[in-house]
Amino acid sequence: MGPECGDIDTEVVVLGAGPAGLVLANLLGAAGIGCVVLERQSRRWVENRSRAGFLAPDAVAVLRTHGLAAGLDSRGHDHDVCEFRGVDGGFELCYGKRGSGRPHTVHPQQELVTDLIAEFLRGGGAVHFETTAEFIGDLDTERPWVMARTADGRVRRVTGRYLAGCDGGRGVSAAAVPARTAVRDHGITWLALLVQAPPSSPNVLYGVHPDGFAGQMPRTPDITRYYLQCDPSDTVEDWDDARVWAALRRRLHADRHGPLVEGPIVERGLVRLRSEIRDRLRHGRLLLAGDAATAISPSAAKGANLAILGAELLAHALSDALRGGDLSGLGQYCADYTPMIERAQEFSHWMIDLLHPPAADDPHADYHRVLRRARLRDLVVSRAHQDFFSDNYVGL
Repeated sequence: MGPECGDIDTEVVVLGAGPAGLVLANLLGAAGIGCVVLERQSRRWVENRSRAGFLAPDAVAVLRTHGLAAGLDSRGHDHDVCEFRGVDGGFELCYGKRGSGRPHTVHPQQELVTDLIAEFLRGGGAVHFETTAEFIGDLDTERPWVMARTADGRVRRVTGRYLAGCDGGRGVSAAAVPARTAVRDHGITWLALLVQAPPSSPNVLYGVHPDGFAGQMPRTPDITRYYLQCDPSDTVEDWDDARVWAALRRRLHADRHGPLVEGPIVERGLVRLRSEIRDRLRHGRLLLAGDAATAISPSAAKGANLAILGAELLAHALSDALRGGDLSGLGQYCADYTPMIERAQEFSHWMIDLLHPPAADDPHADYHRVLRRARLRDLVVSRAHQDFFSDNYVGL
């Protein structure tokens, strides 16, 4: 495999420096448990990757409870209104005043990740960036290990008492857990856009249009996230600025609701809506959290929130095992985490059906259009449906 550099021996090896891995590492560090984080990307890449920015109340509570919310409290802001725009008109839903009456907190994920890295390093933790986990082994022993390669080709063996797989659905962790996986490719692709301009509306906008979904997600006073459903065969090069803005104006019904605030498109990417639910999150001394535990579509902004809550569950279980000798939390981890995953997946799927027109080759397309129209109408006129939406939109 190449020349070896210094081996590492610790209590918990965390694979992945996303929200799940970093929240877990911070909580373990605060409990006096030694851990190191291995991340295949550079620190600059991790801290600048634009991702979702809506944090649910339960996730915010985890961060505040454990002293990880300083940046969120100083730079984030509450948000509690979304707006649906369709061919039959538009309506605003103040979900912060329906159901349990709770808002989201808008705090871009890259800023949260930056905060979590700084806090972990400030507490004496170690994050090894540009270090790719290539193999893991001895999961059924008391000393499982990771064989990792650094950017300059050196190999190091990192050994712990437990491994925490937070390295996404395509990382080595998920592949090492033998599980049955329920998979759904929704056949839908979004063009994800980051625009250097204020939002056109302070609300989250959901454009429900026969041509496909369009969405606006406010991020900061100067940056706005837009999404456009596109053909799965499209490339980012197929969507120049003129085509993007024409589609956004049409699908967000700017002719009726007012012009969009346009600006330079500073980032383009494609997001394929795909969901996975595993029936096992543990194999020996390897446990999965975050995107390694489940792949979820971004339709309801549940991914980072699931990651944070799963990390807290896993931190408590590992702390009990390593400091108190109580293994019951590790045995219960999957049973506690899986209902959260399933509820988030169900509502995300509900949102997919609400926001997207049926596929052109769907033999039941007319039927599905009627159901979607009925679902939107119920959100307008029914307090019970508004409560259902509000509780699931912000809850896990």
